[in-house]
Amino acid sequence: MTGTLPLFPLGTVLFPGLVLPLHIFEERWRTLMRNLMDLPDGTPREFGVVAIERGLEVMPPPHDGVATSEVVVHEVGCVAQLRQITELPDGKFDIVTVGARRFRITGFVPSPHPYPVVGVEWLPDPAPDELADQLAPRVLAAFREYLGVLRGGPDDQLPDDPTVLSNLVAASASLTVGDRQQLLSAPDPASRLRQELAILARETALLREVRAVPAQLSQLGPAPAMN
Repeated sequence: MTGTLPLFPLGTVLFPGLVLPLHIFEERWRTLMRNLMDLPDGTPREFGVVAIERGLEVMPPPHDGVATSEVVVHEVGCVAQLRQITELPDGKFDIVTVGARRFRITGFVPSPHPYPVVGVEWLPDPAPDELADQLAPRVLAAFREYLGVLRGGPDDQLPDDPTVLSNLVAASASLTVGDRQQLLSAPDPASRLRQELAILARETALLREVRAVPAQLSQLGPAPAMN
């Protein structure tokens, strides 16, 4: 199935089911918010969030990217459903969105609006299979270990549903945009969980190594000047 979406490029990756608050200040995105507010009751108020791959300084765009007039964005993104919107006295907006279904950009379409509009194909969201059910406890244990090293203690409030867990790990671990984009593009929960096992092992090992490296105070740079 296909459709069209207003496109909002960001320097982050949105995942289904995860909350994304935004502060809207640029005029074209203010226009998008006003247009969404003007939609009839019952009409989905949503737009597509896609991660920026490269800016204008890197042209032409890579073969696996999609170019706008300003940036190169990744092909796979996630719908942001508008849940809360507050218009501020200066015309800016504070909004809260929640990630919904994933999409792949098929091309940019003509639009009278100042913001980009794209054609999309909706990506399937398969239910967890037996492999995902087997991988989920392993990823949960690896994520608890990772959080223990990162924060000094695990988070007890973690889901065990394979799909929810796979999206939460991808969104909340301290990963690069590239890692997150790879996880968003995974075709199913099992593929995402399998990748996360390797990523969490790598990141946990790096955290342990960084914390284990001794350093003298003089090696950490000059002391800050006192006023």
